Amino acid sequence: MAILRCRSVFISDVHLGTPDCKAAYLLDFLRNLQCQKLYLVGDIIDLEALSRRRWWHPDHGTVIAEVLDMARRGVEVTYIPGNHDAAIRGMVGQSICGVRIELDAIHVGADGRRYRVSHGDEYDPEQIGRSWMLHIGEAMHRFICWSNRRVNAWRRRMALPYLPLSIIVKSHIGKALEYIRAYEERVAADARERGVDGHICGHIHYGQVRTIDGVVYLNDGDWVEHCTALVEDDVGAMELIHWSEQPTALGRASRELVLPSPTAALALAPLARRKRDLQDLRPAA
Repeated sequence: MAILRCRSVFISDVHLGTPDCKAAYLLDFLRNLQCQKLYLVGDIIDLEALSRRRWWHPDHGTVIAEVLDMARRGVEVTYIPGNHDAAIRGMVGQSICGVRIELDAIHVGADGRRYRVSHGDEYDPEQIGRSWMLHIGEAMHRFICWSNRRVNAWRRRMALPYLPLSIIVKSHIGKALEYIRAYEERVAADARERGVDGHICGHIHYGQVRTIDGVVYLNDGDWVEHCTALVEDDVGAMELIHWSEQPTALGRASRELVLPSPTAALALAPLARRKRDLQDLRPAA
């Protein structure tokens, strides 16, 4: 795999400490990455899951070691805790082994655009924690993730590329897409009120690049279901990429042009018959 050189990288929802974490793909991504800034946008270590059941794969510790090594080498690493690692919010303002912990951040792109960066759980509807529907949703999500593990274990044995089963399911459930769109609207509305050019978040495990009434909405996705990261190049363009056996560009937002991430591409792009160059979505010079 060729080295991926970029200015800034945003990843979230890794959920280290759970069987669903795709740590091997993330390790491959980090080891092929050269960047100046790395933002860990929440739910990196799933302290919530670890409090219920102790489960830890050696690759998960290696991911942490790789991030700390990046900080040691001079990469500016910022950790913004999410709802599953909320206990770390008590350490906001501190640095641990070169990793700065912040509640949120303002990222200034190479092109001068300003983005607020946060995990995104603050945009959940107020009633979500009290709704019995939440528990049904969580149970269904666990079942989908369990199915995702089983299906992809079989596909690995058959030498087939990774299949983002859960994203395909989400993309075909009207209520799920309705929730995602409403969430994106709330995030964009808040960014507009704050006077920033866009917002970068994670939380809902649905990577996205789109503009909403002039605001750039960027969701870096996750490393549980879809293995996605958001990367910024040296001129400030933001690109959502999928990283597994077949790295794939899923959407791009520069100052001049936004190529949004269509639902079909998010669900099916990793199934392409050939590897797709990450430059494919970039306009010709």
